[in-house]
Amino acid sequence: MSENQLRVLTYNIHKGFNTGNRRFVLHQMRDALIYDDADLLFLQEMQGQHNLHEKKVLNWPESSQSEFLAHGGWPYYAYGKNAIYKSGHHGNAILSKYPLEFWENINVSPYPWASRSLLHGIIRIPKSHNAVHIVCIHFGLMGAERRRQVEILCKRIDSHVPQDAPLIIAGDFNDWMGLIHRHFHEHLKLKEVFQVIQGRHARTFPVWMPLLPMDRIYYRSLEPVTCSRLGHLSWRSLSDHVPLSATFQL
Repeated sequence: MSENQLRVLTYNIHKGFNTGNRRFVLHQMRDALIYDDADLLFLQEMQGQHNLHEKKVLNWPESSQSEFLAHGGWPYYAYGKNAIYKSGHHGNAILSKYPLEFWENINVSPYPWASRSLLHGIIRIPKSHNAVHIVCIHFGLMGAERRRQVEILCKRIDSHVPQDAPLIIAGDFNDWMGLIHRHFHEHLKLKEVFQVIQGRHARTFPVWMPLLPMDRIYYRSLEPVTCSRLGHLSWRSLSDHVPLSATFQL
């Protein structure tokens, strides 16, 4: 891959369990992610802590899940918890082969307790003059909740990301009806890589028969090169979502 290209992957890891929570497959997920070898990972439903699983689940890692996965080849990582409960918490994570100059977790939940957030980071690619802004998101299931979260995201981008700065927003949008796509395009001037290259959003859920386009990779001030849905057999035995990847020219 060219030094001026960036390959990204977005994946809802389902807290390290397979569909139906029958098996703990985080180790196999790490092997698959290492094999795919993307520069930048946008990961959702990352388990930050779970007191019961630590005691009962075989092969539960001693470190946090984000640290465990990062040790496979991503020396820089950030985790932002959003869903908080008695036994622990989970949230979004960014894993990067390039240094994270900055990151911040922003609560976008309409509720008093945190249940959704967006994780905003900045990386700088060697030999590239521009900082790349990256945002990992996991939006809510209800339409009204998502609209409020989109408003917060738009305000965040307007206030913290220069208009000409490279920007990638990826994650689980839970927007199977495509209702927020126009708002992203009109307000933030974002494009979705699969819609640009393949003519439609990729279907990513459920993994055994992907019907719903839940996961997306949006971008601005970058040139898309390739995109792919990683739906081959090895991924189907892992999370309930299909991972997506894309390559951009800086």
